[in-house]
Amino acid sequence: QDQLQQKIICPGPVTCLTASPNGLYILAGVAESIYLWEVSNGNLLAILNRHYQDLTCLCFTDDSSHFLSGAKDCLALVWNLYSVLQAEPSQIPDPRHVWSRHSLPITDLCCGFGGPLARAATASLDQTAKLWEVSSGELLLSVLFDVGIMAVTLDLSEYHMFCGGMDGSIFQVDLCAWPVQRDRTFQTERENGKVFKGHRNQVTCLSVSTDGSLLLSGSHDETVRLWDIQSKQCLKTMNHKGPVTNAFIVLAPANMFNPDGKPSVPLPKFSKHLHGTESNDEQGSEGVTLRLGLHQQDSGESYLEKAEKMYAQMYSTREKNLVGDQEHLTIQVSELEEEVSTLRKINKNLFDFSARIITKPAK
Repeated sequence: QDQLQQKIICPGPVTCLTASPNGLYILAGVAESIYLWEVSNGNLLAILNRHYQDLTCLCFTDDSSHFLSGAKDCLALVWNLYSVLQAEPSQIPDPRHVWSRHSLPITDLCCGFGGPLARAATASLDQTAKLWEVSSGELLLSVLFDVGIMAVTLDLSEYHMFCGGMDGSIFQVDLCAWPVQRDRTFQTERENGKVFKGHRNQVTCLSVSTDGSLLLSGSHDETVRLWDIQSKQCLKTMNHKGPVTNAFIVLAPANMFNPDGKPSVPLPKFSKHLHGTESNDEQGSEGVTLRLGLHQQDSGESYLEKAEKMYAQMYSTREKNLVGDQEHLTIQVSELEEEVSTLRKINKNLFDFSARIITKPAK
């Protein structure tokens, strides 16, 4: 059966690539730059140049509100997507957090659940894996190993962190171990039953099943292995004809086994120039363009600015001591409820406006 395929030419060799969970945006690392495309129309929305060496990994939070980038310059950056989208083309937005506690290149990133309140894990060649809090940017845990770490992932319950080493070993770190220590050393000889052994070369990727029972790993030894987490036994080995660079577990799409299932709308070509900087000849005169987040002369705050303000209020509320000023907290809660009500009205008006345009009969 013929498959719908398309080749999209990027400005240079792509070192890492990820899509937002809501399917609206694509991130690509090209040399030291991060390219952000909008999937629906192929517009290049931003080019971020805040790393000093080549990108190695990118990942989104589960609500698509933030994304993280890691590079060979030993830095991991946290970006607010709304701030990036509403920034002027001539300005380079600042990352929300700059994590500089690693001393060698970042090799992998993983973000848990919770949107802006999630925890993120970073792996590095400096033989450490670190756990961070996205909202505050604080370092929660640093684990030192006896080998460089090439891959890291968390299970859905975030009870365990799995780290793949350069020697082929996979380490299981208990995040709820007592006593709680910010700096910990993983000693293989003492951690009985917490090491997966079977790969003969460096582990490049890790993925945990949704029920937390299976672990998938890929390696430069040209194999992909499926492990039972509880017993640490290898259930299945899949051989390849070259080093495995990426592998992950996903839920099967609903129409996967439907022979007639095909994408109804093909992806447009991804632009090589920032949106708004192309020549007028290249832009079509047809269609309706809705651009959220741009400053308007005769209007108040934009939708994205209001959303950013609401996020800021959420963070400030969370970081305050709840035992303190209860009256002030009640006022903030009422303001947030009013803000949510306003945003719902804006969302409904935008939906009604779009529906009228789509259902309007052709003349």
